[in-house]
Amino acid sequence: MCHQVSCGCEQHSHGVQNPTWHHGNCGCGHSQAIRRFPTKQEIKEELTEYLQQLKAEAKGVEEKLANLETES
Repeated sequence: MCHQVSCGCEQHSHGVQNPTWHHGNCGCGHSQAIRRFPTKQEIKEELTEYLQQLKAEAKGVEEKLANLETES
């Protein structure tokens, strides 16, 4: 998604957890300044969110395995 709210192009993703940490340009003429150094708090928040996502993924895998075992 383009980082300019008024742009409306919403055509891409930068593949980074927090797009404000990286340069982005969607080709619509808008771009965001490079931000290379997140704060400790930002890193902590991102890692906490990532851990929650990993736990949810692991739970999904466990549920899938349980379903496969009952189907056998």
